[in-house]
Amino acid sequence: MTVMNIGSIRETSNPMADIPSVLITGASSGIGATYAERFARRGHDLVLVARDITRLEALAARLRAETGVAVDILPADLTQPGDIAAVETRLRADRRIGVLVNNAGASLAGRFEKQPADGLDRLVALNATSVVRLASAVAPRFVEAGAGAIVNIASVVGLIPEFGQTVYGATKAFVLFLSQGLSFELAPKGVYVQAVLPAATRTEIWERAGADVNALPAMMEVGELVDAALVGFDRREPVTIPVLGEAGKWEAYQAARQTMLPDFSQIHAAERYRAAS
Repeated sequence: MTVMNIGSIRETSNPMADIPSVLITGASSGIGATYAERFARRGHDLVLVARDITRLEALAARLRAETGVAVDILPADLTQPGDIAAVETRLRADRRIGVLVNNAGASLAGRFEKQPADGLDRLVALNATSVVRLASAVAPRFVEAGAGAIVNIASVVGLIPEFGQTVYGATKAFVLFLSQGLSFELAPKGVYVQAVLPAATRTEIWERAGADVNALPAMMEVGELVDAALVGFDRREPVTIPVLGEAGKWEAYQAARQTMLPDFSQIHAAERYRAAS
């Protein structure tokens, strides 16, 4: 069995031989483009996926020149069946790909009652369905190899229903749950799954959702976010929340959830829900 190094470059007689390629969605700008730069500087070849072919070509050319890695581009709109199928085919067939970064995502301006149904469909397709589809495409190959990594970009909004971005937050809560479930299933088979939960980060997602980024409160820069996420990646954290200062808070959150698990196996309604005699 070939064991792939999915972190930093490892010293071998051929140091490039066992460094897997990384496929990154939403790679033309923001978080995805920064992941591409960071992985390229670690010596990983790249497959960059996004809709904007002009930006992809410019990024690929710059990274090839600056780092010497091979960079393929795969233009795709992950809300379109034919496009997502093409990315799935690449993930299944290209055995060099050992890391999948599910970063593509979008937001939608306004409150739920004013958001158009077709916009909500697209939001769910991109933020949730595409994450499942691409993870499903690559997981069997990773399990067969006993190695590989899936990085899913979620959001702290998935933990904050009070924030008001209900459907966006719901998609990110889905990505967190999916990542935790996949980690439970796949980690024993050698596959690392990481959920990254950014807080507000300065990217183009705000402008695309109709917001003026310069009128918003201060937020984290993309480079700081990705660098922190990669520290979590190298530590093999299942959940990385770059703004969370005390890891014990997340551990307490998880512990509180787990205290309820014995109740979920009961076969009768709790006493407090029983009708008065």
